[in-house]
Amino acid sequence: RFRYTFALPPEPAAPPEPQQQEAPPAEEAIEVVVRRRSEAERLRESADAVQVVEIGEARLESVDLGEILARTHGVSVRRDGGLGSTTTFSLNGFSGEQIRFFLDGVPLEISGYPFGIANVPVTLVERVEVYRGVVPIRFGADALGGAVNLVSAPLEAGTHGGASYQLGSWGTHRLAGLASHLEPGSGFYVRAGAFYDRATNDYPVEVKAADERGRESTVTVDRFNDAYEAAGGNVEVGVVDRPWARRLALRAYFTDYEKGLQHNPVMTWPYGDVGYGGLSAGTTLQYENRFADAVEVELTGGWGWSRSHLRDVGNCRYNWFGSCVQQGVPELDADGSDDVWWDRGTFGRAVVGWEFAPGHTLRASVAPQFTLRDGDDKRRGGGVENDPLRAEREMRTVVSGLAYEVDLFDDRLENVLFVKDYRQTLEAEDPQLGGAIVRHDTDRHRTGFGNMLRWRFAGRLYGKASYEWATRLPRPYEVFGDGVLLAPNMDLQPETSHNFNLGLELDNRRTTAGLLRGGVNLFRRDAAGLIALLARNLDKQYQNVSDARATGVEAAAGWTSPGDWVALDANLTWLDFRNTSEDGPFARQKGDRIPNQPWLFANFAARFGVGEVARPDDRLSLVWNSRWVEGFYRTWESEGNPAFKQSVPAQFVHALALIYQLDVPFGAMSFTGEAQNLSDARVFDQFGAQRPGRSLYFKTTASF
Repeated sequence: RFRYTFALPPEPAAPPEPQQQEAPPAEEAIEVVVRRRSEAERLRESADAVQVVEIGEARLESVDLGEILARTHGVSVRRDGGLGSTTTFSLNGFSGEQIRFFLDGVPLEISGYPFGIANVPVTLVERVEVYRGVVPIRFGADALGGAVNLVSAPLEAGTHGGASYQLGSWGTHRLAGLASHLEPGSGFYVRAGAFYDRATNDYPVEVKAADERGRESTVTVDRFNDAYEAAGGNVEVGVVDRPWARRLALRAYFTDYEKGLQHNPVMTWPYGDVGYGGLSAGTTLQYENRFADAVEVELTGGWGWSRSHLRDVGNCRYNWFGSCVQQGVPELDADGSDDVWWDRGTFGRAVVGWEFAPGHTLRASVAPQFTLRDGDDKRRGGGVENDPLRAEREMRTVVSGLAYEVDLFDDRLENVLFVKDYRQTLEAEDPQLGGAIVRHDTDRHRTGFGNMLRWRFAGRLYGKASYEWATRLPRPYEVFGDGVLLAPNMDLQPETSHNFNLGLELDNRRTTAGLLRGGVNLFRRDAAGLIALLARNLDKQYQNVSDARATGVEAAAGWTSPGDWVALDANLTWLDFRNTSEDGPFARQKGDRIPNQPWLFANFAARFGVGEVARPDDRLSLVWNSRWVEGFYRTWESEGNPAFKQSVPAQFVHALALIYQLDVPFGAMSFTGEAQNLSDARVFDQFGAQRPGRSLYFKTTASF
């Protein structure tokens, strides 16, 4: 906090009466510029191991949130197909449930988007915070490899809003809107958002298929069972900037989606009648305030309900041409599937910070979470012995933390030392063959600790070092299974990792040549007891199977010209993620790279903009984005003949967007035309599943 006092100098004594009248001296103009750090800048310059991705003009492009994050160094976002397909987010080698996701600090699964980060509308997000391997205690998270926090756009006094509509290739339609009203006097506000997505995803792919004489060859066919449709909305009411509450907010949400399943994971067999989907609803309550200028309190509570289903109730198997080739049988397995799962969960978190001396703060957090799961296999009837989905499934998790934060030497040094505690209890029934019910009541306990350090060398140049002994507790579906294709494992243990980061960053340094930014980060992850999905004779099961070590380097650099005419950005990530298991099912692959994992990739972006094209208040921008990924094996590199092993080839993909922005009487508008995968390259992400080729999109946005 700073206090400034501005005062005029004392008036000089009256001079002697001049013989001749002189002109009064000209007044001297004084210009005072006061600038405060944005929240994004404050986070970048903190001791947190965080990368802040500001959405900015990217929300005007036709890409989704997953594609925006994939442009960040260290991050890989892979998909099984087009819009709505399964998306795997990977950060420094760790992926899936090893990374925790939040929306304004609330777990994403009880924030209205339990079906993946890529499906969150870009219009509703201002920035994304990516925490690399070391997660602050304020999230109350049991993350192994890091966390991602989506931050909503800030409230502004008065009535504001915005909407976007996108249409394009493969039957794509995306609509999103957000509106808010804030009363400056009372602090009362209301905010609402909604979205609707639809796509047929009938893009052409190259597959091996047999003709009418049984001869197999590579052909080009259109996908025919990959349609996606989703809709959702949320409403938030509350008050801000009151003496008794810096923020008090109540939020309710609802989402629903349906998706066709076109093929198996390796894209060797098509499905024609298989589909899945989900529906979720819930509410959250948040309270924040500061007391006596020394104590900060943040309280969060939430309840969520979701229903997921998998249906394979057809009686025909299809070929890649969409024709029935075998009557009277389901497609996934011999018995078919008509399964429903219900998850009911509650989440709470309390964070208290006490600044007991200038630059010294103690912070404590506790985050309990309770999950209850049950289900129904509609092909079966009766009790638990006939339908494993009806078995009792309860999980309780509590993650606590204590941190000591210190800021010394006029903000030159910032250090955070913390400890964490993890506890998980299970109460579950495990149906056995023959009708017997075996109970599994377990209690797991782990501890962890870490440290984050930031040293400011000069201005916006600073170095960071961080470490955490992290733990990730098993998730409900990993432990409980689904009663059909996924077997339960009540003895599944937490996975742990020693996470290290060492980096140097330059945060938007202003020079006569323009705005400079960049950084380099070295990282290492030593993981034990990694949880993996293994295939058995008739089903699959999650097991603690391997140890692994990830080492790597990520670097980024950027420049924006004076006047914001040109902006160039580039980044590179090299990852050496290897199996270090001494025993278990993967011991013989010790030293191999972890399969199906990109290990070298880079991004390049260029933006050219010019103003006053057709009117004084408009701007025309040309945006180019490229991504290069080196080829990688889909299986263990030491097994099989390299000449015949399955692999994902190297890929170089480009996108080009033309954006026109202008001010209008009610606010602002933009119009965007974009071509993705400009060179129509064959693109593969997951296990060789082909993604769309060249795609054209048009998007318009309006704000008031």
